[in-house]
Parts: sequence; C-alpha cells; structure tokens
Amino acid sequence: MKLDYLQALKRVDEARGAWVLHGQEPLLEQNLIDAFRVSWQKQDIERQRYDITSVSDWKIVFNALNSLSLFSNQLAIEVHGNIKPDANGIKELKSYIQNNEQNLLLIVMPKQDSSSLKTSFFQVIDANGVNVALTANYPKDRQQILAVEAQKLGIQLANDAWQWLEQHHEHNLLAAKNSLMRVRDTFADAEIIQIDHLYACLQDQSRYSTYDLSDALLAGNLAQSIKIFQYLTDSGEPNSLILWSLSKEMRLLMQLFEQPNHALQLGIWKNKVGAYQQALRRLNPNDFLAWPSLLLRIDSSIKGLGHENTEHLIQQAIASFCGKTLFHA
Repeated sequence: MKLDYLQALKRVDEARGAWVLHGQEPLLEQNLIDAFRVSWQKQDIERQRYDITSVSDWKIVFNALNSLSLFSNQLAIEVHGNIKPDANGIKELKSYIQNNEQNLLLIVMPKQDSSSLKTSFFQVIDANGVNVALTANYPKDRQQILAVEAQKLGIQLANDAWQWLEQHHEHNLLAAKNSLMRVRDTFADAEIIQIDHLYACLQDQSRYSTYDLSDALLAGNLAQSIKIFQYLTDSGEPNSLILWSLSKEMRLLMQLFEQPNHALQLGIWKNKVGAYQQALRRLNPNDFLAWPSLLLRIDSSIKGLGHENTEHLIQQAIASFCGKTLFHA
C-alpha cells in the first residue's frame, strides 16, 4: 500500500507490520517519527532503534522482531539506513509480515530513485506493507502540510500570505514551519496573519537554513559553519533540527567511507557526490569513531539529561566535521 504524508499521519496509531518512510523532506520525516514515538508511548509499545550499516545488520533486526521482552506485549523496531535486505532478508521480511500481526517494523530511508523503488524489497513492501513517500512536489500539497502545522500552532493565514510564504522560502517546508512559529510569537494577537505580518518579521529569516549549514560543513569551512549555526540559533531554529542535519551528514560520510562506490545508493544527490568525496579525503577516519557518542551527548543535552551545554556540544561536532578541534587538553 502506498500512502502520502498526510494519509500516513492519520494511520500512525493503527500501524503494524512493515512501514517504509523515504524522502528528502526533513520536516515530514521528523513529524512522522515523532508521531510514531508518541503513539508507542501512549500504547505502552516497547521501542528499539537500529542503524543499518551493512546487510548483516538485518539479521539482528529480524531476530529482535521475533523476540519480546518479559515486560512487553508489542514491539516497534525503528530502523535507519539505506541498505536493503539481501535475498535471505527478503524472505525473513515476508515471513515476519505474514506471521507477526502485532509488532511494527518502521524503516526510515533517504530519497529513493525510480530503480530502487522497483527492487524486490519495495515490491514486498508495496504488496504487504506500507510505502510512504515523504514528498511535497506541488504547491497544493505543500500548503496542505503547512496548514496542518499552522493549525497546531493555533494561527491562520490569509490566502495571499500562503503564496508569499512559499515563494519566500522557495519550497523549503522546514524553513516555512520555523517562520510560522516566528510569526506566531511576534504577532500573538493577530486573528489572521497577513503578508505584512510575514514581511515584518521574516524579511531576513531565509538568509541561512540547515541546508546552508550542510554545505558549509561539507566544504570544511569552520568559520562559516559556526556563523550559520549562530544565525540559526538566534533566529529560533530548534537544536533538535540542527542535530538532525548534523547526524544525517555524519551518517552519510561514515557510510560512504565504508562503501565508497555506492554514493547514489546511500541517497547522496549526484551533484553532491564530489563534495562528500572531498570531505572524506580531508577528514581522518579515526575521527568518525567519536561521532556517534558525541551525537548521543547532544541528543541527551537537548532532552535535558545531563549537565552539558547543548550549543557547546554542537559547536564541537561542527568543528570535528570540519576537521578541526575547538578545545585542546
């Protein structure tokens, strides 16, 4: 079964079997994953997460799916990566879907090209599971998605204000959502948000985005990366979204190091392959060993666990990505 983003949102609570989310819209991915996690917590469903870095990791996933802890009746396995199961894994996937009606396998992947969507893995998902493309290719789709975000924020926009917002952000849904948050805080008493409201507080808002941060990181430009990070922080960008961008780029670099000839299969855009390869040549692979624990410390800090400063940790991660060190022992 194929669903779009809004259809998938409505079916989160009833999701079972195998679901695949794939696309290049970070707002849609984050919203759906957050909705799933809230639903699992509400239903007392045990959650486990796995990052797929090799085909053999799928064996661990399927073993986990078929074994519940003593304290759980249902299990949700969240899998991140762009490596599909091999032939044996496809058999395991079919067997799981046919025989396990209570658990959920949620697979989160980057954007897939047309040839990938025709592989046996996606054929099994289309026939027996749920395939969710995280895309918003048309203005009507983007406005529907942002209308849901505006409703959650408790604001309404005039029709021409929607058009201005989309043009201002050049179809960047994540930046548009952040602008909705900013205009709500700036004009809390406005019944209907007009173009003048948007223009008054957003004329400089699209100067930088998390995409600009990714480009600066790949170029190894530490000064520009820190400048963009500080701008994003000052303009209200949530640290969780900045962490999402950082972890995405770090994960792609580590995967490309392991599979140097599979850039496109990993979800790297063709016109960006050179930038990633250049970043790999610049960096010491030994630095990659510290990245997972650093990302975990940032995530814990954002959630209020521990006593480390979130912004300092993010700056350390940015420096490491650029091949530099902020603090010396």
